[in-house]
Amino acid sequence: MGIAKANLLTRAGALDQVKALQAAAPGRFITWFNSYDVTKTDAEQVLTQAVKDGAQGFGEMKFHVAADGKELRRIYALAAELRVPILIHFQEVDHFPNEGTWSTGFAKTFASVLETYPKTTFIGHADAFWANLSADYRNEAAYPTGPIKQGGVTDKWLGDHPNLFADLAANSGNNALSRDPEFTAGFLKRHQDKLLFGSDCSCSDGRGGGVSQSNNPAAARMAGKCVARETLTLLKRSTSAAIFQKAVWGNASKLLRSPA
Repeated sequence: MGIAKANLLTRAGALDQVKALQAAAPGRFITWFNSYDVTKTDAEQVLTQAVKDGAQGFGEMKFHVAADGKELRRIYALAAELRVPILIHFQEVDHFPNEGTWSTGFAKTFASVLETYPKTTFIGHADAFWANLSADYRNEAAYPTGPIKQGGVTDKWLGDHPNLFADLAANSGNNALSRDPEFTAGFLKRHQDKLLFGSDCSCSDGRGGGVSQSNNPAAARMAGKCVARETLTLLKRSTSAAIFQKAVWGNASKLLRSPA
């Protein structure tokens, strides 16, 4: 896909794997984030150690808890203390039966979180974050379609809160950017300093081969396609070269303090 350098999202205990990947491909996996079950009593200790070991952020945080619940709130505070960003998966609709939801209550409660933790750098990700670009979203579908209604909370909060950034990864980011081209052009221009390209694609060849989106029936539109490649193409045709460069490199480089 032409990606030169990447930030890894890992689970706890992955330090040896990170080191092995970095050794196998020197200079490519230059930064990494770490995630750990926030319901466990040792979550703060484990995540703190990860940062000491070189992690430059927390995430992807994807757990069956409320977005403003006590479990995540203590991690928000820790992220501010350690001065690292936290990437959160927001999802209100199951992809398949009994999957459950993740970091719930985004549209109703997350504004108060952003205000309560102004020193925490948040990176929004996944279904509910992106579906709420539209003001008429009511958790009725994982990936809504059709024109976007101006005034959605995600669009508003990205403008109102300096500590909120947006992860463009996965079917959720691609779906949001592809459903209303006119809105997308304005959105990319408005928030050009807040956007971070990510892949979150499980295809095995960079062209949609292998498992791809088979574990997510709601994302059937992307079956046989590489999500990362599709989103890069979408960004190129939707905005200027300067904004594209910010989204795919410049913003993340600044946020993660990664070398050029």
